[in-house]
Amino acid sequence: MVQVCALYPELMNIYADRGNLLMLERRCVWRGIDFRLSPSTLETPLRDEHDIYYIGGGQDSDQRLCAADLVVHKAPALRAAADRGAIVLGVCGGYQLLGHSYEIGEEHVEGVGLLDVATVREDGPRLIGNIAITLQEGVLVGFENHAGRTMLGPDQTPLGRVLSGHGNDGHSGFEGARRDNVLGTYIHGPLLPKNAWLCDWIIARALGVEPETLAVLDDALEDAAHASALHAAGR
Repeated sequence: MVQVCALYPELMNIYADRGNLLMLERRCVWRGIDFRLSPSTLETPLRDEHDIYYIGGGQDSDQRLCAADLVVHKAPALRAAADRGAIVLGVCGGYQLLGHSYEIGEEHVEGVGLLDVATVREDGPRLIGNIAITLQEGVLVGFENHAGRTMLGPDQTPLGRVLSGHGNDGHSGFEGARRDNVLGTYIHGPLLPKNAWLCDWIIARALGVEPETLAVLDDALEDAAHASALHAAGR
């Protein structure tokens, strides 16, 4: 069984990132793997019993609410889950919340600190457009749209290197951040339907097996979606 916890699904879903949860569910069900999805909303203590924890992106006002709640009600359990090897995936605003802090105007908002990153606002345009990045395991494609510039700590590993697009800050050549099974990225649109291989990697990690041991699926549509997004990113 794969047990997934969606943090603040009613608030942090501005870029249709609920599609990531649907992708996880379908690729489990198609393989005969039991799948259980549980929400964790505001003022609800988080249970350290899931295999995957997911948080998407939201409006600034909603993200403030979630940030305060995350620190007060959920941080210890989320840190404990990450320490035992559970997957934690943050997309866009969720990525920022997994860091130490982010800024909205003059406001400094604390994050949960699972990743050694901090997000600031600088002069300049929003970082918008199709993006492709390379990881050791493969290529990720999608769409980015963020005003924040995310800076990696000196020992923080990026999720990947930018092939095309802006990435964390528009100039470093890095995108996202990664610590063991904790992943943060600005790639949405949503992320997993355009990158079936990453979805399977997450499922395999949740089950404690290698991705190549999962039952093979007919991925003609998924491969076409990935190729289309890669083309849109100019690769």
